[in-house]
Amino acid sequence: MIIAVDGPTASGKGTIAKALADHYGLPFLDTGLLYRAVGFQLLRNNGNPDSPNDALKACEFSEDILAYPELREEAIGGLASRISVHPEVRAALNERQVDFAHQPGGALLDGRDIGTVIAPDADVKLFITASATVRAERRYREMKSRGVNVEFETILADIQARDARDAGRTTAPLRPAVDAIEIDTSNMSVQQAIQSAIAAVDDKVYRKSK
Repeated sequence: MIIAVDGPTASGKGTIAKALADHYGLPFLDTGLLYRAVGFQLLRNNGNPDSPNDALKACEFSEDILAYPELREEAIGGLASRISVHPEVRAALNERQVDFAHQPGGALLDGRDIGTVIAPDADVKLFITASATVRAERRYREMKSRGVNVEFETILADIQARDARDAGRTTAPLRPAVDAIEIDTSNMSVQQAIQSAIAAVDDKVYRKSK
């Protein structure tokens, strides 16, 4: 079984995806980490995120970078969003994502174009979303809990800018697949969101098996 989980930043898709992978015993890939790794490597290279050539060179990162806690930093997330608009970068990273998705026994991937580009043949496609304000509040609380001094307005502006870049890029824009099940987590607790996703997957798989 292949499960595709897409959605914008701070929507809860990562938490939901991990819980689903555990629940169904599927290998899990956070594809956003790949783009964050490219952003991190680009920073190391002193490259320009708006340069396709610099961004493509940064795709040659070592696998150990994927375990770096720095990849979760807000600045790296912003770089990942900027380099992801380059078709050259997406092409360089697509093959490993497609291979992961189609391994024997299936897999679960979360990202922004899993159900539309990487695994359009996925058995279940979820699109996790929430309002920009709610997502900014979540990110703000998370960063404050880590002792990061940041303004809420800055976080909100960054999320809105990322949404615009992700939805507006010409290659693999962020959008739900036509057959995706949309889950809005704005007014849900973490457990409610996870249970809603499990119910959606179970229902889809049950209906497919009939």
